[in-house]
This record gives sequence, structure tokens and C-alpha cells, in this order.
Amino acid sequence: MDFKNFAVPYAVNPEFSKKVAYFSMEFAVHQPLKIYSGGLGFLAGSHVRSAYELRQNSIFIGILWKYGYYDQARNQDQSLQVTWVEKQYPFLQDTGIKYQINIHDHPVWVKAYYLAPETFNGAPLFLLSTDLTENDYVSQTICHRLYDANLATKVAQFILLGVGGAKLVDQLNFKPELYHLNEAHGISAAFYLYQKYNKNIEEVKKRLVFTTHTPEEAGNEKHDMKLCFDMSYFCGLSIEEAAALTGMEDHLFNHSLAALRFAHLANGVSRLHGEVSNAMWSKYKGICPIIYITNAQNWTYWADKQLYKKLEDGDNFWWDDRKRFLKKRSFEIVADQTGRLMNPDIFTIVWARRFAGYKRADLIARDKKRFTELVSNKKYPVQIIWAGKPYPMDYPAINDFNYLVQLSKEYPQVAVLTGYELGLSKRLKQAADCWLNNPRVPREASGTSGMTAAMNGALNFSTNDGWIPEFINHGNNGFVIGKSDYSGMTVPEQDELDLNSLYEVLQNQILPLYYEKKDTWRQVVKNGMSDVRFAFDSSRMVTEYYEKLYK
Repeated sequence: MDFKNFAVPYAVNPEFSKKVAYFSMEFAVHQPLKIYSGGLGFLAGSHVRSAYELRQNSIFIGILWKYGYYDQARNQDQSLQVTWVEKQYPFLQDTGIKYQINIHDHPVWVKAYYLAPETFNGAPLFLLSTDLTENDYVSQTICHRLYDANLATKVAQFILLGVGGAKLVDQLNFKPELYHLNEAHGISAAFYLYQKYNKNIEEVKKRLVFTTHTPEEAGNEKHDMKLCFDMSYFCGLSIEEAAALTGMEDHLFNHSLAALRFAHLANGVSRLHGEVSNAMWSKYKGICPIIYITNAQNWTYWADKQLYKKLEDGDNFWWDDRKRFLKKRSFEIVADQTGRLMNPDIFTIVWARRFAGYKRADLIARDKKRFTELVSNKKYPVQIIWAGKPYPMDYPAINDFNYLVQLSKEYPQVAVLTGYELGLSKRLKQAADCWLNNPRVPREASGTSGMTAAMNGALNFSTNDGWIPEFINHGNNGFVIGKSDYSGMTVPEQDELDLNSLYEVLQNQILPLYYEKKDTWRQVVKNGMSDVRFAFDSSRMVTEYYEKLYK
């Protein structure tokens, strides 16, 4: 492999011949490579896989996290324990490329590793590391923990991805026509390109596109301009020059706002998020147009092919048998972790994703009386499984996780699992009859877990946020909680409305359908499977990137 004049190692489809370098902080390509935390990584991983399937002329750049996000273990009382374990990846190739970037006015060595397409069936992925003996200890730790809680370290990580990634592209002599930033973590690349193109901002803009995932302004990363300057974020520009170039009017550097001003085109990740993003950013001058390209997931990787085969054959007996087998196999993991022996013939609700306050993991359990009645119902028995990783410093989210662990001790048909990564994610989607998703509208930019749940024969039951308005036809291929517009409502009022709606739809529509009208139930689930098959397969998404964002 020639890494000095790199070209993608397969025949490029002429439809996708434009050279693109894609930057992301995390990639969930396959379970053995633990360099992701949640939805952003799952999305990027599916992008890598579909880009390979379609033979797109794209390379992908991330960071080789020595300890990953973190390993989710348990304390003696079953509560969450955050552990950090060094990872080893002998399947990665050493490119032999090593170069320096400036961080905190100090040269830091960067090494590039390569994940070949044939390893996990993905487009070329390059991962950067500073964990080298040539670096001092502090510089080595830049690539240790994904989303490090230390502010200076986090800014250094952004420099590693952006400046380090852009410099790697030069080292590879790849010469992309476009640099695509998946979220604003890598926007420091724009300052590198600004210097490279003799401070011609138009030369930067025509090469830069940006995908934003955050549907509220407060959720976008901001750091003190002085800290960024001290960390060498601006590639030699003074604070005043950087502020003038990016249009920052106070002492905070807003990474997403900078990306929207440096890029010539950006996209939100669902139709609703596109509308929210345009409304949110329109008050700022100098931002690029924001279109939308709805997120999707790779069908080849996620879908249970036998379920789809039985669907196409119209063989209901074997479809039911396959789904029951998938549930029973997944329940072995539940039993192994928690000792709970779940029944594949009982309606199973799964809530599994990153724990964050707005996602409201505990919503269904907030009314203890109704919750107890739900899981004790003899006519319509219910089992519930939770799983997911809170950010290791998000103590309210960790408290939510631990509360559910303690709650589960009261009910033999309730379980909370640890280790929610790609492997467990797929098994829990196979375990689910009902994939519960109840973020507080409109805080979920897209949300993609329900797509892969549907690909494994699970019904989507969700608030009307993110991708859901483009998918669910209530009662036909899934069910919706609450409403679309909560204008004028306080957060507690919104939560109370959604909780009441959740129980009303679950108890009066979903459970009677599952237990009393099995043929109709099966058809609703099959409709969901059919409706995600192409519209929410990432092959559609990455094609749209070429057609709409890379045009």
C-alpha cells in the first residue's frame, strides 16, 4: 500500500468520483474497534460501510482512542462503574506516516494508522494517535479518552482531528476536492487550510462542507478564545485575527458557528432538524445555507436477513419463529448479566441508547403506580429492558441509570444492562417487540436507533422528533407518543403530557394489538421493516451527500 500517494484501493464508481475527506471524532464501524460513544459514531460507521458498498472516492479520518469512550462495569450494588481499559488493535496497519502539529505552542508528534476496507467492509479509515514515546506524557494523553472532560485536553483533541487530519490529507497527497466535517469538532482544519491557501477565505469555503447534529444553540461547543489561542487552535492567527475571520463578537469561540461561516454548504440530519437549524442560526450573519439530509443506517450490517427473507416469502409461521428465536437468544445476555429469565412469548419493551437528560430514560417509570400495574398485568404481560452509557461525567444521567438499576431489583421482569456497544445494540433490537424512544421534542436532531430496530422486527414507539415525522404513520408502521408542537408548555407540562400519552397508546392500542390481533400486529411490524429498507438505509444517505452536499 502506497501511503505517500494514496488512492482508494478499489475501482471508483463514476457517480461518486469526487474526492472527499470526511472527519469525525468517532466511528462505530464494528464491535472490536471501540472508538465511539453513541449516535454520532453509529452514523459515521454506517457512512463508512455504505461509502465502501457504493465505491465512493472518500477517505475517513478519526482518532485512535487508547481507552475508547470507557468500559461500563458495575459496582458491588450493581450501580454504574466507569472503567478505563487500554485497547489493542493488531488489525490496524501502521502507515509509517509520522508528522508534527502545533498544540499549546509546542510540537506534538502524530502517527497515522489505517483500517483497510477488507477488514470490516468499510471505506479507507485513517486514525490518528499522539500516544508516542517521542511526545511528553501530557501530549500522549490527547488521544487517550474520547471527549475528555478536561477543557484543554478536549481543545487539543479538536486540534488533533482538524489540523492533524488536514495535515494527514497532505501527507497522503490525496488532494480532496472537499473536506466534510461531521459535527464541528474538526473545524480547526479551516485555520490550517486558511494558512495553506495564503489566507484566502474563499479557497477554504469552496472546499468545506459541514454536518450539524445539535438542535439547540446551547448544546454547541463553545470555548474561551484565549484558551483556544493558547492551545494554538488558530494556527498562528492572533485572537483579534481569529475573531475577525470568524465573526465572533465576544470572548467565546463557537465551533458550530465558525463551521457555518467557513463552509459553503451545511446540512441538518432530518427534515425537522433542518427547519430547527435554520431557525436557530438565521439570526447570525454570514452563515452558509443549511439543507437537510436525513440520517440513515447501513442495512447490510444491521438487518436480520432471515426476517426479511420470511417477509418477502410471506411465510408468517417462520417469520414468527425467527423473531421468537432472536428474542430467546438475546435473553441469554439478559440472564447472564442480571439473572432475569425473560420469556420470548411476552411483549418486550427495550429502551437502549446513550443516557442523557433530554432522552428521558426513566419516563415510563416516573409514575410508580402505573409502572407497577404495567409490569404486573396478567392479561397483557410486559417485560422491559434498559441499556445505555451516560457520559462518564454526566452525574444526573448516571443517577438516572442507577435509579433504574435499583428499580429493577423490585421487578423480576425488568432488567438494566451494561456494555451498550454495537454488539449488544444489535441483540437488543432483536430482543425488542417495541423499541421505545421518548426524547423531549425537538431536542433529538435525528436519532437512528429506531431504524436499526425496525430492521430487526421491532415496532417503533416514539415521540414525534428527529427522523420519526418522516417515517411513522401512526398505527400503520409504528406508534407516536405525544404531539409535534409543545409551544407554550413548560418542561414539566411537556413531560406529563408525554407520559400520559405513552401509557394511553401503550395500554389501549399497542398491547391489545400484540396479544389479541397477532396478524395485524405482525403486519404493522413488517410495514416498518419495509419502510426503513431503502428510505433509511445509509446507501440512500451517502448518495444524497454526493448529490446535494458535495455538488
